[in-house]
Amino acid sequence: MDPRFASQSFLGPDSDVLLDALEVGIVGLCGGGSPVVQLLAHVGVGGFVIADDDIAEERNRNRLIGCTPTDVVAQAPKTEIAERTILAINPHARVTVCRSKWQDAIETLRRCDVIFGCVDSYREREELERFARRFLIPYLDLGMDVFAAPDGYSISGQVVLSSPGTPCLRCFGIVTDERLTREAGQYGKAGSRPQVIWPNGVLASLAVGLFMQLICPWHSKPTMTACCEFDGNRHRVETNRLDHAADIKCNHFAPDEVGDAFYSRVL
Repeated sequence: MDPRFASQSFLGPDSDVLLDALEVGIVGLCGGGSPVVQLLAHVGVGGFVIADDDIAEERNRNRLIGCTPTDVVAQAPKTEIAERTILAINPHARVTVCRSKWQDAIETLRRCDVIFGCVDSYREREELERFARRFLIPYLDLGMDVFAAPDGYSISGQVVLSSPGTPCLRCFGIVTDERLTREAGQYGKAGSRPQVIWPNGVLASLAVGLFMQLICPWHSKPTMTACCEFDGNRHRVETNRLDHAADIKCNHFAPDEVGDAFYSRVL
């Protein structure tokens, strides 16, 4: 085992080789995506596909890991900052940069082993999950919000591991028609939701932990579904919805809704 990962030996004697061989997609590289990128580089993931069409702005500096004042002045692409972060940790990493909306990078993303979704809107989260399921790719969705409460504000968030054949974002009540309708009525405002680095860091760590259990399980068997909810006011993570996951039969995705809809192989 590479001596850099000696403290991760409990993941298995060949875990460093396995992690290095992976190609992991991260869609959205600011609040949730930037700590995910940093953590994955540290644990030894070797291949990255990073997708974001945005540039660094002053309002991003409170939560965009690796962003400097110089990046803001230069209007550096968020993909450039993420790539720099990865290569500073692992100079041998293979980084594919997609400075575009993820919908314009599907040919690249479809080759990923796992995809992390760190996007702002519920509509995008549902679309990205649907894309990942079509190509049988485990999808880790991160989301957080800050909203007014009677005694001030409430911070909340969740991480969902969605794999083909398991409960989806709709099953867990994360994506609902009501939320999509409300969001559509506030079109253009999704990106301005309050965001701060510490809950994003908690969610990123939870997501990477689920990823590691999926790839290099260190106890029991790989986790194929999960829903972890973070209460930022009580500083607590709960898995109440996960307790009922075994009883949930997902009816939101047709069993044959897989593969490339525009490609058929002649036998």
